Amino acid sequence: MQVIIEFLVQSIEAFGYFGIFFLMFLESSFIPFPSEVVMIPAGYLAHLGKMNFFLAILCGILGSLCGALLNYYLALVFGRELLLKWGKYVLFDEKTMIKMENFFAKHGHISTFSGRLIPVVRQYISLPAGIGRMQLPLFCFYTSLGAGIWVIILATLGYFLGQNEESLKEYLHIITLVLVLCVCIGIAVYLYWQSKKK
Repeated sequence: MQVIIEFLVQSIEAFGYFGIFFLMFLESSFIPFPSEVVMIPAGYLAHLGKMNFFLAILCGILGSLCGALLNYYLALVFGRELLLKWGKYVLFDEKTMIKMENFFAKHGHISTFSGRLIPVVRQYISLPAGIGRMQLPLFCFYTSLGAGIWVIILATLGYFLGQNEESLKEYLHIITLVLVLCVCIGIAVYLYWQSKKK
C-alpha cells in the first residue's frame, strides 16, 4: 500500500495543477474516479511545499465544476428524450418527467448541493439537474459549494496526515459518515421548513 501511495503522490506532482484539474474533471463526470486519490496527495504535496495549498484546492473545485457541467449539458441535450423513449419500460412517463422537472425548479439547489457531499451520488447528481433544466448560475454555485467542501476536506487531510495511511482511512471514514448524516439532517430540516411555509 505504501508503494501505491508513493506512486499517487509522484503522479500528482508530475502532472501538477493541470493534473489535479483533469483528474477531478473525470471524477465529477460520468467516469468513476475517486477524488481521494487526487486531493489527498495534492494536500500532502502542499505540506511538503511542492504545491500551493489554495491553488490545488481551486484546481480541484474547477475540475469538479467542469465535469459536472459536462454531465449537466449531456442530460440537458439528450437526457429528456432518452428517458421518455426508454422510461415507459420502467413505468417512467411524461407526467413523471414533468413532476421531476418541477421539483428541480423548486428544490434543485438543495439536491445539487447535498448530492455533491454523498459518495457515488456526487458523480451523477448533475444528470437530474440537467434534465430538470435547473438554472445554470444556481447549478454552478451549489455544485461549486458542495464540491468545494469535499475538496477542502480531502486536501486538508492530506496536508496534516501526510502518508499516515491508517489515520487517513480512519478520519476519511468518520468524515464521510458525518457528512452523510449532516446531509440527511439538512434535507429533513429543509423539507420541514418548506412544509411550514406552505
